[in-house]
Amino acid sequence: MQICAVEGINARAIEFNGRTAGVFYEDEYAEYAVLGGLSPRDRTAGRTEQTLDVFRQMEEALNRAGMDFSHVVRTWFYNNRLLDWYEEFNRARDTFFESRGVFDRLVPASTGIGSGNREHAALSARVFAIRPKGDRVTVKDIPSPLQCSAQDYRSSFSRAVEVDHPLFRQVIVSGTASIAPGGESVHLGDIDKQTELSLDVIEAILKSRGMGWKDVVRSVAYFKDKDYAPHYEKIALRRGLAIMPCIGIQADVCRDNLLFEMELDAAVLKA
Repeated sequence: MQICAVEGINARAIEFNGRTAGVFYEDEYAEYAVLGGLSPRDRTAGRTEQTLDVFRQMEEALNRAGMDFSHVVRTWFYNNRLLDWYEEFNRARDTFFESRGVFDRLVPASTGIGSGNREHAALSARVFAIRPKGDRVTVKDIPSPLQCSAQDYRSSFSRAVEVDHPLFRQVIVSGTASIAPGGESVHLGDIDKQTELSLDVIEAILKSRGMGWKDVVRSVAYFKDKDYAPHYEKIALRRGLAIMPCIGIQADVCRDNLLFEMELDAAVLKA
């Protein structure tokens, strides 16, 4: 279970498809929406159509909050039997992004992970969206100093996104794995080296924005095999990350040869 909580401001439920699909809240500078548990309405349809329907639901639910897909800064996809159809998923995502002009503006940060669901749907999804009320809140993609853009190998997400707010800066790091600058998987079969490289990549992103591990407020570590968790724990202890807020989940990563992935959020308050 993951929980998102806010304090000191009003929040209201976003009702969609006869249920609560998310929460809308706002402050002086922007409006925010968090959606979760979005799954295809027709689970007998092909996986491409199920994927496109999930994207359409993101858009329709955001409309209930006065937003649209242009305000999406972060997505999560939990794909049933991910490794069987990840390329098909990417093509469907590209189709939707092209139809909405996403490639002409911010491409959201994202995680795509292998996970079943109780509805036996092809996938389920979560969304985080921000609509600034003026120019005092900005959202931009952040390059990874140690990796190429994921779009270079036709995977349509930003490595990281930064939210610059009058009260804070937040860096949202996408799911990050052992991928070399050219886009190929490296350290095949070696969980320790894959974990180390993933952490090196994330650390470089944080440093590029004047942050570090101490600024991490949320992280998720994904292990292809649950027996890999102790490897991460030893590495985290050695690197001083043992107290970093992190949950571990066993799940397939987007390539069969990738054994570890991590996503996280980091934030610093402004003086």
